[in-house]
Amino acid sequence: MGKFVMKAVKTGVKFVLKATNGQVILDSEVYSGEAACLNGIDSVRRCCTGGIEDQTVENFEELTHPKFEVYLDKAGQYRFRLKAKNGQIIGVSEGYQTHDNCINGIESVKANAPEAELIREDLEPAE
Repeated sequence: MGKFVMKAVKTGVKFVLKATNGQVILDSEVYSGEAACLNGIDSVRRCCTGGIEDQTVENFEELTHPKFEVYLDKAGQYRFRLKAKNGQIIGVSEGYQTHDNCINGIESVKANAPEAELIREDLEPAE
């Protein structure tokens, strides 16, 4: 089973989604506090069923939100971002060497996010 790991950073709180093997498959923005970060995690759980908009192919079909967007970064690596129903980015991937590995990353988010346990690192206990 995957894990959402919430942790404090210098400017707030963020989360990563880790696959069963411990590899990070989705990274969040930095949130102002724990409540906002928890909302982000809930949004990933709700939106991870979205379709895949592959922007690396010509004449790709634009999908409605929520969705995963596959794109090439400046270094030529494949990446994806998960967008919520309102169009905001709620998580991004690492760079992948191949398109297939990028799609596998999306499938891993879809498989792990709905039931992933929540781990709090370096945070005060929830009240």
